[in-house]
Formats: sequence, C-alpha cells, structure tokens
Amino acid sequence: MSDKPIKLFVDAHTMDKEYQGTYTFLRGLYTELMAGYPDVDVYFGTSNPERLQLAFPNVKPENVLSYKNARLGLLRYVTDIPRLIKKHQFDFAHFQYIIPKSKSGCRYIVTTHDIIFNDFEQYFSSGYRKSRQYLFARGIRRAAIKTTVSAYSQERIADYYNLDRNDIHILANGVTPSPELNREAASKLIKDKFGIQNYILYVSRVEARKNHQLLLQTYLRLELYKQQISLVFIGKKTMRVSALQQLIDGLTDEQRQYFYFIEQVEQDDLSSFYKACKLFVYPSIAEGFGIPPLEAAMHGVPVLCSSATAMQSFSFFEPYCFDPNNEAEFAFKLKHMLDNPPEPDHLKEVANQVQQQYNWQQTAGTFYKLLRS
Repeated sequence: MSDKPIKLFVDAHTMDKEYQGTYTFLRGLYTELMAGYPDVDVYFGTSNPERLQLAFPNVKPENVLSYKNARLGLLRYVTDIPRLIKKHQFDFAHFQYIIPKSKSGCRYIVTTHDIIFNDFEQYFSSGYRKSRQYLFARGIRRAAIKTTVSAYSQERIADYYNLDRNDIHILANGVTPSPELNREAASKLIKDKFGIQNYILYVSRVEARKNHQLLLQTYLRLELYKQQISLVFIGKKTMRVSALQQLIDGLTDEQRQYFYFIEQVEQDDLSSFYKACKLFVYPSIAEGFGIPPLEAAMHGVPVLCSSATAMQSFSFFEPYCFDPNNEAEFAFKLKHMLDNPPEPDHLKEVANQVQQQYNWQQTAGTFYKLLRS
C-alpha cells in the first residue's frame, strides 16, 4: 500500500432532499472515513451545499462542490461531474448506482444498494424497472471497485448481472449507538409533544413493498385499540398504496383515536419515539438492507422483524422474526410479544450483536483498504 494522499470525489446528490437509505449510508461512511483516515481528501458534489454541510459540519467549505445543472437531473453526469473530475484531478469518484462516462486517471467506485425491482416486479412500474436495469447494470459492470451493502444484495447483483461475487465488496450500513436516553423521559416527551403513549412503532417511507397494511390490518383484527395500545407510522408517503389507504379510510372513530401517521420528525424526536415504544415492528417484504429495526434494537426495545430478503441476516432477532407473507404467523408473534415481552438480557444481547456486526468504523476500514489495495 502507498502512503500517497488520496483525492476522492463523492457524488452526494442523494443527500440533497429527504432522508433515505443512501443519505444514511453516505453520512455514516464519510463521517467515519474523514475522522479516521486523514490521508483521504474527500470532496462532495451537491446541489444543496447548506444541507451537505449540516451533515458534515467538519468538511472544509472548499471541499463542497456545487452542481450547476442540479435541476436537470441526470445531466449532472454529462456536464458537472466530468468537469469537476477533470478540474480537480481526483484519484477516485464514488457513485450510488449510476456513473458518468469514464475519465482517464480517475477510478470509479459504485455502491449498488439493491436491485429488488428485478425480483419484486409487482411493486415497481415498467418504466422504473427498465430505466434502472440499464443504468444500474452499466454502473456496476464498469466500476473499478464494485460495492453493495448486504450479503443478500451481493448475491442478487452477482447472479443477475453475471458477475463474480468475490468482485463485489460489502460495505454494510452501520448503526450509530443511541443517545443516553431515559425511557421514562422519552415517554414523557412523546406524550407531551405528540399526545401518544403505549404504542407499537413502524418507521419507514410508504411503498407497497414496505407492507404497512399487514401491520395495520393485524392491529385491527387483534383489536389492540381496545387495550388502549396505539399504532404509530413514521415515514414519508412516497407513493400511494391503495390497500393501505382503504384500511385508513375505513377506520372507525374509536380506532382512529389510537392510530397515528407522521411523515417526518426531528432526529432527536425519532430517538425518543424508538426509546419509548412498546414494540417496534418491521414487516417489509423486500429490502436491500433494512436499517430501522437495527436502530430500534440499539435503543434497547423489543423488535419483531421480517426475515425476508436482506433481513435474513438479522438472525440475532430470533425467535422474534417472521415471514411477511404469512399473516397467521405474524399475528401470532405480534400478540405473543405484546403478552410476553422479551427479557432485558435478550434485548441487551441483541443490541450488542448489532453494534458488533454493523458499525461505521468497521465499514470505513473496509472501504479504506479498497482504496489502498
């Protein structure tokens, strides 16, 4: 390995707007990389410099590069990014899914988080699938360094694009340890600020594959509202899900007073929501990774988690896992966990396992070795 400083460009346009998986990935990876490996000089490309610097308060202003063609979407790959790579003579450029035309002297890194639109076509439009099939294939095949976030995605990408699995490196998402929150204080904050108490929590943006309707219909079937147990969904409504909307529209007045749908909360409030919940449930059918159940576990609360796709790696949640396509199993386990909560020792062990397996220090170290290899 050479000790020569590395000049690295990061296309950070996915951090310009709402929080999502790629935002969490880039913030976690590069916060740790810049703190632990000062010989890597990191520059970020963005159309929202102020938001970028909130995510990375210690980054030098001259390392934040503004896109001129931000409003024209993919045009940044044709104009802005090649211009910046040529001007600054970067050694590496890191992209999520999609890459521009190659530039001499700069090696491209691609992180393809998932290709679940290939295995779960029913949840995606034809136009969505076709455009990404071409662009994602082009990106991962041409990248000098190929990465993804989970063993599940590694296997599916290698199989679908006919690549050697060993050439696709895993940069797992890390989970930041929860702040030292007192459960009683968190519960009081949520009650005082939001008027919510004694609740089941699900954190995820709304898409059909996220399977909110399974949780809501099971909650209603078990008549948990009659036990004064509330149900809270937190997440942006990125698309209309008819089955979910029909359930919500059909709620009675009694049911409605125990159901809450919040699109977005501040990070500190989200931590309090995690800490104060009675049970966190993650019923998603298809994920390239699945961060929220790990975040919940780090807050020391009971987690009932889907075992589908990437979540099959979360074996530390056993026996509190379920097949999201098996409604009877889910209903049984949900009721069982409410009636028989896991012991504190189990919750502590799960949190320890999550911290050991999914931390940004480990992921940044893996990434640095790839840069130096």
